[in-house]
Amino acid sequence: MDDLTFEARPGHVTALLGAPGSGKTAALRLMLELDSGRGVTYFRGRPMHRIPHPAREVGVLLGDVPGHPARTARGQLRMLCAVAGVPVARADELLELVGLAGLCDQRIGALSLGMDRRLALASALLGDPHTLVLDDPTEGLAPREGSWLHGLLQAHAARGGTVLYSTADPKEAARAADRVVTIDGGRLVADQDGGDFSRTRLRRRVAVRTPHAARLAAVVSREARVARRSVEVVTETGGRLAVYGSTCAEIGDTAFRHGLPVHQLADEIGDTGPTVPGNSPRDSTDPGASGSPADPADPACPTDPESAGPAGQDSGAGAGDPRPVTRASAPESALPIRRRSARGPLQPLRYELRRLFGVRTTTLIMAVVLVVSVGLSVLLARNAHAPLPKVLAAWPSLLPLPPVAVGAGLLGALSFGDEFRYPALAAGRGTVPRRLGLLLAKLVVSAGVAVVLALAVVLVSAETLRLVYGHDWLHVPPNSVSLGVSWVALTVGCAWAGLLAAGVFRVTTAGVAAVLAVPVLVVPLVQLVLTGPGVRPVAGLPVRLRELMWPRWPHETDRWIALAVGVVAHPVGTALALSLSVLVCAYLLTGLQGRARWRSQRAAGSSQAS
Repeated sequence: MDDLTFEARPGHVTALLGAPGSGKTAALRLMLELDSGRGVTYFRGRPMHRIPHPAREVGVLLGDVPGHPARTARGQLRMLCAVAGVPVARADELLELVGLAGLCDQRIGALSLGMDRRLALASALLGDPHTLVLDDPTEGLAPREGSWLHGLLQAHAARGGTVLYSTADPKEAARAADRVVTIDGGRLVADQDGGDFSRTRLRRRVAVRTPHAARLAAVVSREARVARRSVEVVTETGGRLAVYGSTCAEIGDTAFRHGLPVHQLADEIGDTGPTVPGNSPRDSTDPGASGSPADPADPACPTDPESAGPAGQDSGAGAGDPRPVTRASAPESALPIRRRSARGPLQPLRYELRRLFGVRTTTLIMAVVLVVSVGLSVLLARNAHAPLPKVLAAWPSLLPLPPVAVGAGLLGALSFGDEFRYPALAAGRGTVPRRLGLLLAKLVVSAGVAVVLALAVVLVSAETLRLVYGHDWLHVPPNSVSLGVSWVALTVGCAWAGLLAAGVFRVTTAGVAAVLAVPVLVVPLVQLVLTGPGVRPVAGLPVRLRELMWPRWPHETDRWIALAVGVVAHPVGTALALSLSVLVCAYLLTGLQGRARWRSQRAAGSSQAS
């Protein structure tokens, strides 16, 4: 970007026009503070980082929908409702608005390009924003889909909203936008009203294809000079000519009189290209012909101040701000733009529940764990000497962990792994927000799922064993409370280990590896330490803690403390506690590193600005 300043007014559709590589996407990302740079963008008088709830002020469409392909369209919008903090009924309203009510249960991965763009637009409209910022929303769409989308944008502008979208098609900009801002190489070329843009940038022409293009161009140019008519002939590749200032009938008659074959003859709306002063977008075959784009007298070469655009202004774009961004009115436009981390959902618990159960993967994993556990329990019960807790937990000695612990760890790993793979919270940023509320919601939901899964395995296994072998040998062990606490602690600890490892290393496989590493690597190390020579037992710890505490707790608390200490003192419990402690520290450390990096960039930018 180089001194790019423009204004997108409320109640208007503004098109940011430019060829591929001209800087359209870069400008939009700077406006949304997704990339670092310099400048300022006002959304109704406030920069992006000062808007409390951006989703309710600015609706963004950058690329495709960043959703899990197995999630339904309705499930995706309901999940994003929790992000924006709006009622869930808003999802059905927008599905009706964008014409996806009949496809609400369709998977995102099965949607066509047009349907995907409709869903992306519905996602941008969830918070009922005032401003829409869309990056090439009609790319790859059929004309009918494009017309529908532009109609929706015009309707949003008619309600007083601001619409800014980028495009590389001048005809589309002239047809759908109230104002067209043309950029080239990151610089402002023209800022025009839609009518002025159509008159100065788009010109009617006759497209001709002939094997004798050079001869026909010379003949047409010579006859135009003789008749003193303003005709421009532009030679294109592939034996094509573009003739401005003439008609199909005149070109056809000229070719017939001189015996030149014509393979194509049609009227078109020609794009003269971004008109930069002193630069002609085309090379005419007749340099002396009047009406050349390089000729200042030609209406295709805008010379008025409005069409030429403001010059000498600071970088920035005012979207919805009634005042243009200039040095005089906004000196802070020279401040650096710092790339900011993505915001967490406004309703993190609802978001995590809808994210977890919005795909069939969660239900499938739970069903597989339940079936495998019951099958192992039936097989273990055939051995009359197998301990009952091992049978109910479906934990044979050959396995490092029971299936329920592995399943809980996998669900925990997917909790963060899917965030990085399908970043619904961080579209365009490449990272997931490390908000405390989001982390707590994931910990609570993963723990709840792990507890439900652990209890379901025990209860279903017990009923299955009673049905298969009878109920004579089933009994409640005397230490059932401690066994139950240990069982729940094991599954919850595995779920949290997978969650935190996936959050640190940003991939699901890292979470699963961390869960499996507990019995394979950490437990042998803990056993080696606990069984070494000179190791003292922790018996009597509750009594010694009771002597140090004030006020005195009831004697029943001693039993619970002893139970907790016994769980942690077990090699698996110690290994899990150690692993979770390391993962929590790593998670906090990576978060602090991100904050330190952001502060250093902020300090560097402030010193440059001063």
